Amino acid sequence: MSAGKITFTLDGRVAEAVEGETIFQAAERAGVEIPRLCYQEGMRPDGNCRACVVEVKGERTLAPSCCRAVTPGMEVQVQSERALKSQKMVLEMLLSDMPDTGYKWSETEESLQHGELSEWAARMEVSVRPELKALRREQPIADMSHPAMAVNLDACIQCNRCVRACREEQVNDVIGYAMRGAHSEIVFDLNDPMGDSTCVACGECVQACPTGALMPKTQVGSQVVDKKVDSVCPFCGVGCLVTYKVKDNKIISVDGRDGPANHGRLCVKGRFGFDYAHSPQRLTKPLIRKEGVAKDPSALQDLNRSSNGWSEVFREASWEEALGLAAGGLKNLRDTRGKKSLAGFGSAKGSNEEAYLFQKLVRTGFGSNNVDHCTRLCHASSVAALLEGVGSGAVSNQVSDVAHAELIFVIGSNPTSNHPVAATWMKNAAKRGAKIVLADPRVTDIGKHAWRTLQFKADTDVAMLNALIHAVIDEGLVDHDFISKRASNYQALRENVKGYSPEAMAPICGIQANTLREVARAFATAKGAMILWGMGISQHVHGTDNARCLIALSTVTGQIGKPGSGLHPLRGQNNVQGASDAGLIPMMFPNYQRVDNAAAHSWFENFWDTKLDDKPGYTVVEIMHKALAPDSDPHKVRGMYIMGENPAMSDPDLNHARHALASLELLVVQDIFMTETAWLADVVLPATAWPEKTGTVSNTDRMVQMGRQAIDPPGEARPDLWIIQQLASRMDLQWHYPGEHSGVAVVYEEMRQAMHAAIAGITWERLERESSVTYPCLSADDPGQSTVFTENFPTPDGRVKLVPADIIPAAERPDADFPFVLITGRQLEHWHTGSMTRRATVLDALEPMATASLCGSDLLTLGVLEGEVITVRSRRGEVVIRVRRDDGTPQGAVFIPFAYYEAAANLMTNAALDPFGKIPEFKYCAVAVVRGGELTAVAGYRRAAGRVA
Repeated sequence: MSAGKITFTLDGRVAEAVEGETIFQAAERAGVEIPRLCYQEGMRPDGNCRACVVEVKGERTLAPSCCRAVTPGMEVQVQSERALKSQKMVLEMLLSDMPDTGYKWSETEESLQHGELSEWAARMEVSVRPELKALRREQPIADMSHPAMAVNLDACIQCNRCVRACREEQVNDVIGYAMRGAHSEIVFDLNDPMGDSTCVACGECVQACPTGALMPKTQVGSQVVDKKVDSVCPFCGVGCLVTYKVKDNKIISVDGRDGPANHGRLCVKGRFGFDYAHSPQRLTKPLIRKEGVAKDPSALQDLNRSSNGWSEVFREASWEEALGLAAGGLKNLRDTRGKKSLAGFGSAKGSNEEAYLFQKLVRTGFGSNNVDHCTRLCHASSVAALLEGVGSGAVSNQVSDVAHAELIFVIGSNPTSNHPVAATWMKNAAKRGAKIVLADPRVTDIGKHAWRTLQFKADTDVAMLNALIHAVIDEGLVDHDFISKRASNYQALRENVKGYSPEAMAPICGIQANTLREVARAFATAKGAMILWGMGISQHVHGTDNARCLIALSTVTGQIGKPGSGLHPLRGQNNVQGASDAGLIPMMFPNYQRVDNAAAHSWFENFWDTKLDDKPGYTVVEIMHKALAPDSDPHKVRGMYIMGENPAMSDPDLNHARHALASLELLVVQDIFMTETAWLADVVLPATAWPEKTGTVSNTDRMVQMGRQAIDPPGEARPDLWIIQQLASRMDLQWHYPGEHSGVAVVYEEMRQAMHAAIAGITWERLERESSVTYPCLSADDPGQSTVFTENFPTPDGRVKLVPADIIPAAERPDADFPFVLITGRQLEHWHTGSMTRRATVLDALEPMATASLCGSDLLTLGVLEGEVITVRSRRGEVVIRVRRDDGTPQGAVFIPFAYYEAAANLMTNAALDPFGKIPEFKYCAVAVVRGGELTAVAGYRRAAGRVA
C-alpha cells in the first residue's frame, strides 16, 4: 500500500481510498454509484437525507457514506439488501410528498419532473405507493415575491443544500432552517417573503437545490434546452466561468461552472443579468447621422429613447456604406490633418483579440499611439506604481490566496458589491479565523466580517498608510532580511516616514494612534498578510502615491512573494487586465513594452512591418482636451473611433467630455446599444454582445480564459473583430486572419507572439481544452504561476523599488458653498455605465432608480427623509436624485453610483489628473446638497423599450 492510501473492502472487492476520504468519494472513484440528495460536490457533507446510507460490517446502524471516512480494513456494502431497501425507502417517502406538477424537470427528459429526486428514483426503479401519497404533507403556498427566483417549498426535501450554499459558501446568512420535526421549514431571515428579505440574489441556492423548490423564474416549466455552452461571465474582473443554457437562440439561465476563480459561485449579475443580450433596444443595423442634424450634448439628459427615437437623428445604412463613410473619413483626416488628429478608445468589455487588433489598427492605421481604454479611469495609477515598484502591472497573488492569509487588508474597495464572488473567499477566510481589516471612508458590507475597521477621512490615504509604515519601523517589525536581499531605496522611505507617526497622523486621518499601531503589528507579524484594493485607492490625484505606500507596506514587512500575501488591485471590468496586457494603452505596446523604448519600438516595427510612432499617445482625458484644442494646435484631435466604451457617461466632468465628443469632425461608435456616446456619433456600427462571440479574456487573477459563442447576434449585428478588420482593409492595411469567428484563433496566436514573455505556453488549443490558464506561463507543460515575485522582481536590478510618498491634498476641497464630499462608485446590481445591466430585466427590477446615500445625521441636518428628492451640485454640474440612508457613509459625504444616465454622477466629478497615472479624481470633489429638485422623467433604459433596427 502506498503512503497516504487505505485499503478496504467495497461490495466484496478490495478497494483503495485516500487518507481522509469518505466512503462516498472512494466508491465514486471506484465506479460504484451511491444515490445522494443532500450531497453536493464542493460543499460540506451534511448526511441528513440518508439516501446514501451503506452497510458497514459489524455496525448496528447504516452509515451515511457522504460523511463517513474510510478506515483500514473496513468492509462496506453499498448494494446489500438492507442498504438498498433503506435507500429506496428514503426516495419513495420523499417522492410521496412531492407536488403533482414539478418545477425542475430534466434538461433531457420532461418525465423527470422533480430533478435529482426523480432521476435517482428512476435509476433505482422506485415508485410511490398510493397509501403514502394519501399521507402527503400539507403543501406550502408558493412565494413569488422575488424578481429573479420562485420559491415552491412544496417541492422542498429539506436537504439543507440551500442553507449551506447561502451561509457557508456565499456567507450571506439569509436562508435558515426553522422549527422542529414535522413543522421544520426553510426560511428567509425571520420567515420573510424572499423578495422582502436581505437576499442579494446571488442564486447560489437555486443552483444548489436538487428538486426545484428554489428556481430561477426563467426556468420554471420545461427544462429541455437546445444546448449548453461553456463561457466566462461578461461583468467584473473576477472572471467566473459560466454555462449558458440556450433554447430557441435565447439564454434562459446561467449556471456557475467549476472554474479556478469561482468554483461554481456566481453573483446576481453573473446569474441573472444575461438577458441584456436579448433587449429590444439592441442595435441591429448600421446607422448614419442624417445630414443637417446637429450634435447637441446638452440634450443627452432628455433623449427620446422610445422605439423610433433614433430615427429623428440617424438613418439606416448598409454595412458597405457605413464602413466606407467611417474608414474613408478617418483616412481623410489622417492624410490631411496629420496622424495625431485621430484617436481610438477600445474596450475592456470585449476580448483580448479585439483589444489587440484595435490597438494595432490605431498604431498602424491611424499612425499614432492615441489609444486608450477604461483602465485610465480605474487602475492606471495602480499600474503606474506597480510597474515602477515591482516591474509588473498585474497582481502578485490570486484572490483565492486569501485562504492562506492570516490578515486580509481591504482598502478602497467594496468587494461585496463590486467583486461579490471574490468577497466570498474573503468571508470564508474570516470564518476560518483570518483577520480582515477594512480601510475605507465608507463602512461597507465586508465590514460585518472585519476584525478592525479603519474608517479614515476621505483623501487621507497617504497619511494613514505612512503611519502604518512608520509603526512597523518604529516597533522593530521590519523584515530586514527581505529588505537587504530584495528591496532598494529603503533608507529614503525610512527617512520620509519619520514625520508620519500614528500619533501625528491620527488627527489627520481620523484613526486613533493605538488602532493604527495595532493593525501595523498584526500585519507585520502575520504568517501571511495580503492587500486587496480598488478604485478608492486609484481614483485620486494621489492615486499613484497611495499604491506606492501599499507596495512599501508589503515590502518592509516581507509580505510579498509567498502564499497568502502580496498585492492585488481588484480589476473592475471583465477584461481590464487583458486589454491592458494586449497594449490598449497609449504609452505601451503589448505586454507593457514602452513605445519610446528603442528596442521594443524596433521589434514591433519589424513584427507589424509598419513605421510606428515612438512618442506616447494621449490618454482618455487628454484626448478630450485635445478635441477642444484650437484649430491652430497641430495635435488637435478631430476624429475618433470608439469601440464598446461610453465616455459620455464614464468620463469626469461630463459636460466637458460631451462637448468634446460633439465637437469632433468624425465620431465612429461601435456598440451593442445606442449609448450616450453613440447619440453623438456620425456613424454607429452594431456589434455583438459577449454571449454572441468567441474569444479570450484575462481576469484579475492573471488567468487567460476562453469565452465561447452561445447565441447568434440579432439582425445585421457583426462581430467586433470582423468590424475592426473591415475598417483596416479600407484604410489600406493588408491584414489576413482566416478562420472561424473572424479568425479569432489566428489573431490570438499573433498576440501570443507579441506577449511571448507572459503567455508563451498558452496556445489556443490549450485554452480550448482547459478553458483557463494562469500566466506567466512559458511552456506547454507549465501550469502557470499563481504566485509571482517568489525569488526576484522583474525590475532592472531584480529588487522592488521603494518610492516615498508625501501628502498631496485633493485638487478640490469642501468650502462654505460646497461643504460635502462626493464619492462615486458601483453598486451590486449595476455595472459600469449601466448600458448593459439596466437593460437586464432582473437587475433593473432589483435596483430600478438612482439614489444618493447619506448618513442619518446628515439627513437630519438637511431636513430630508429617506426616499425624498435632493439636488447635488458641484462647480461643474448637478443631478436631482432620491435619497437612501446609509450610516456607513461618513458625515459630510454623499455616495452616488455612476450607472444612471438620468442622474449621471460624472456630471459633477473633477477631471484633475494624477500626474503619474493620468487618472481622474473621481473619488473626491466638493458638492452642495439641498432638499428638493425636479427628477428626470425617464426612469430607466428598460422602460424605454424598442428595437433599434
